[in-house]
Amino acid sequence: MNTGTILIVDDNKGVLASLELLLENYFSKILTASNPNQITTLLTTRRIDVVILDMNFSAGINNGNEGLYWLGHIRQMAPTLPVVMLTAYGDVELAVKALKNGAADFLLKPWDNQTLIDKVTEAYHSRKAPERTAKVDRAEGFEMLVGRSPAMLQLMKVVSKVARTDANILITGENGTGKEILAREIHRLSPRGARPMLNVDMGAISESLFESELFGHERGAFTDAHESRPGKFEAANGSSLFMDELGNLPLPLQTKLLTVLQSRNVTRLGSNKVIPVDIRLISATNKDIPEMVKQGMFREDLFYRINTIHLELPPLRERGDDILLFIDCFLRKFTSKYQRQEIRIHEQTVEKLRSYHWPGNIRELQHTIEKAVILCEGSVIRPKDILVKQTWQPQATATVPNLEEVERRAIETAILQNNGNLTAAAEQLGVSRQTLYNKLKRFKL
Repeated sequence: MNTGTILIVDDNKGVLASLELLLENYFSKILTASNPNQITTLLTTRRIDVVILDMNFSAGINNGNEGLYWLGHIRQMAPTLPVVMLTAYGDVELAVKALKNGAADFLLKPWDNQTLIDKVTEAYHSRKAPERTAKVDRAEGFEMLVGRSPAMLQLMKVVSKVARTDANILITGENGTGKEILAREIHRLSPRGARPMLNVDMGAISESLFESELFGHERGAFTDAHESRPGKFEAANGSSLFMDELGNLPLPLQTKLLTVLQSRNVTRLGSNKVIPVDIRLISATNKDIPEMVKQGMFREDLFYRINTIHLELPPLRERGDDILLFIDCFLRKFTSKYQRQEIRIHEQTVEKLRSYHWPGNIRELQHTIEKAVILCEGSVIRPKDILVKQTWQPQATATVPNLEEVERRAIETAILQNNGNLTAAAEQLGVSRQTLYNKLKRFKL
């Protein structure tokens, strides 16, 4: 059996049931979705190896445009993910069009079971081949957005909707939660994603250079202006502008920023020429802007201007078992980076990591795992290898988990410790491989 995960997307529940029943004998996990709007969340939160995608989803519409749209969406999110298209018998021309648009293969309904198995298996093995270096990269550090916690699932569901618009977005959250990464992912999923997003750290710009940095200047506009230069707004024309640490912007500069956001025009220092700009604004801060508005430290009209959509990134301590995903992800990442032999994490180490409150959030966890991979002796990361800012203490207020939760955690820990090897995990748990499969399905792991 292949260990891959197959996602089947079809509005016909009979088709979903038939394919799931057939493929579960050949792949370790089968996910189904009757609505293509679920694709974004599933690709964000799960490791998918092959997608089987229907060409049509609306009753009475058989032109295949819906399937081609979602094929393009998947290709944008995961350029190397193989997509096998399902199409009705006689729509060969449509299938060829899908292949030209990047589909790995196609299947005609009604399908031959063996042909379907062969094609999906071939697509799965192509996924496991080395990825092309010319792929369109996701945001660096995208793993910070991965998660199965309700908060992250809801957040990424909203992201999938708002990314396609030009609405101004305000991202808030503690340091280390991934605000810039989320901004880059929103930009990448937007119609402006083909152009680079420009960044500006609002907390690092001095008042004297604010207008020059954001609006640009002409040669001779001030002492060091030896040549004309566009500002960030002008350079981001047609793309997205990410303003980080917006809460650190002094009040006098907030007024100048508001003027540009209202008019969508800039004027370079030393010039009278008005330059129109077309940007999508994404802002981020770790400060409580509404409270700053109450205290007169932030303009209320500017707050409403930047806050069409508000996205709150939860801290790591509120994301439950998502930490297990991060531990596994960072362990693989740094084991490869530092060319270490296969390393696993001791069960007590996992509990230590789970119990720590992580004031620096995912970024702190990432650095902690990196140091542990470098410093650990042998092939097991033990509690002593975990260097955190304060002594670990069990959470006194933690509630006693029920038996089902204990079993679920034991399974997750065993899989993590054995780097995804289900046979080894089953052996460690003292159950058969089939029993482990049944429990994975039961707990939807």
